[in-house]
Amino acid sequence: QVHVVESGGGLVQAGGSLKLSCVASARTFNNYVMSWFRQTPGRDREFVAAIGWSAGRIDYKSSVKGRFTISRDNAKNTVYLQMNSLKPEDSAVYYCAAARYYGTTKNDYTYWGQGIQVTVSS
Repeated sequence: QVHVVESGGGLVQAGGSLKLSCVASARTFNNYVMSWFRQTPGRDREFVAAIGWSAGRIDYKSSVKGRFTISRDNAKNTVYLQMNSLKPEDSAVYYCAAARYYGTTKNDYTYWGQGIQVTVSS
């Protein structure tokens, strides 16, 4: 069982930046693929970014590429999502997720955090 906790959300103006953090309780954190998803009311949870075990593979949703950066610190059991040039359409509840094998769909992930709100004002 892996316990995942997100932090760092909040309210920011359009064009601003936020950095999300996610700590996972896994004893072998470096054996887990970590990802960020987001969800708005009435819509399905969508993939944002994923990072492989040793950061050898990284993927992004096309609309965030060049603005968001996913990274991980295996020594701290932590994955980050640096979000720059934020837009109102980035507003959502952001979820951190962990899996043993690489994937970019929500069904690929077993362990989820509770989610954290990000609101971008125009």
